[in-house]
Formats: sequence, structure tokens, C-alpha cells
Amino acid sequence: MEAVITIVGFLGAGKTTLLKYLIENFQAKNWQPFVILNDYENANMDVQQFREQLNLNSIKPLSGSCICCSGMVELRDTVNRIPERINGVTLIEANGTSDACSLMEFLGVGLNERFLPPIQLSVVDVNNWQKRGEHNELESNQIQVSSLLVLTHSDQVDAHRKNTVIQDLKQLNPSAQIIDFNALDVLLLPKLLPSKNNAEKLDHLKAHWASCSVDLPDLPSEEIIKNICDHLPKSILRVKGCTKLANNNNYTYFERKPDGSVNIRPFKGVPITGAKLLTIGPGSKPEVLNEAIASQLNVIK
Repeated sequence: MEAVITIVGFLGAGKTTLLKYLIENFQAKNWQPFVILNDYENANMDVQQFREQLNLNSIKPLSGSCICCSGMVELRDTVNRIPERINGVTLIEANGTSDACSLMEFLGVGLNERFLPPIQLSVVDVNNWQKRGEHNELESNQIQVSSLLVLTHSDQVDAHRKNTVIQDLKQLNPSAQIIDFNALDVLLLPKLLPSKNNAEKLDHLKAHWASCSVDLPDLPSEEIIKNICDHLPKSILRVKGCTKLANNNNYTYFERKPDGSVNIRPFKGVPITGAKLLTIGPGSKPEVLNEAIASQLNVIK
């Protein structure tokens, strides 16, 4: 039977980095992963970041809905249509605002018998754990029905901070295993059992934020990318995009993380939807994004 592993975690916690690690290590051990990516706006952009690891027939984007509620039926149907493989494993990356308890409550209902009961893995950013202000409740909700908690960014904190976070996690989910990212063995995952922890219900509206995307022109420099990201309201928790920079025919990918840092790297291939600026979080409106772009381009004129 095939394991179904759902990866949840707050925006910027390191879900995609972990997913890439899992794909690489499962393949090295002769497993055949199938990956499902969920994003409010444009999961196709994320799909292309896996082109060097997976055949595109082994990855499915789910855009425009949240798999913990309105997208649940589509998610379940997608899983049921996954081709049978020798040593198959299904990996689902949920968007960073998913109500993880609702997701796990309903995902297993109606799956084909060839799949094991779904288990959940939660990525916990040790450095930013419970520093989300009004979003702390959502972050704590995401770990309550997980079978495994994977700690990221441990190198950015001291031992006291790490131990404090671990104690918090144990109180919220006493049955989950807790492990550092760099100590994770992928062969542990198919052996995990679904969590039996009783979770506190989350007001579902707290897991649903505004999101939008707009076209992005070619930009003259990485500095302008950073300036656009800085210009957008701090209430917007996730900013990402893809565009061309001056005198470069290849595309560049960028993201602003919840802590405000901006990561810029080459984009693999050509974005299916063209160059875009995408945001998730309160204040995500097309006019806000377009104003940020225009204001920074006007500065250099």
C-alpha cells in the first residue's frame, strides 16, 4: 500500500526545502514519489522548480483553492488518479495557511484502498515559532494532528530557545515525534501512523487570507526587486514572483519571507503564466501590487 504524506507549516517555515530533500532521498532509495502542490494563486510557478528532480507527469499543481476546504474534493480525486508504481509514495505540500486539522479530518475519507491512511508532517521554524502575532493560533493548529514535527532554522537559535520550542510542541502534541531537519531519515515516513492527538478547533476564517497576482514587467536589477518587496505592506505575509532582469534572457525567481528577508535565485525554465508578482495575506490587492511596481520603476526614471 502507498503512503500519503501531507506537509504543512506556516508560510516560510521551509516546506518546499523539505519537499525537495524528501524527493531526492526517496529517489536515492528507489522509491517513486508523486508530488501534489497547493497554492492560492499559482502553483504552476512552484512546479517548475522541481523540473530537475521529477518528470512533470509526476507532479500536480492545485491552484486557486485551499485543500483544507474548497479544494478537498479536487485533492482527493487527484490522489485517487495517481498511477500505481513500485515503491510509490505520495507527497502533498499544503499552502502555508491550511487548517491542518480539517485537512487531516477529511482527506482520508474516500481514498482508494491501495493508499494507507494519510499522515501529516509539520515543518516548525524554531526561530520564528509563535512570533506570528495574530497568526500564532494558526501556526499552533498546524502541528496538533501531525505524526512528525521537523525542526528548521535551528542553527539560528541557542539551545535554550530550541528547548523552549520543543516543550511548547510537546504540550500541543504529546504523541508526535520531533526531529531536526538534518537528522531526518525518509524511510521513517512510510512507517508513521496517523496522529491520535485531540486538536483544538480553529475558526476556519483565520486560515483564509486574501491573495492575488499581477503581471510583472522586466526589471532593471535585483535591487528593484528588493525595493518592490519592501514597498508592499508588512501585513502581506508571503510575496513571490518571477521576471527577467535587464540583459538576461533567463528568468529570475524571488520571494519575501514573513521575516522580511528577500531571497533571489535563478528560475528553472519559463513560467507557464508569464512573469508575475504574487502575494498572500491581508492587503493583497491588484492595485496595491501595481502601485508598488510603478513607484519603484518611477524612481529610476
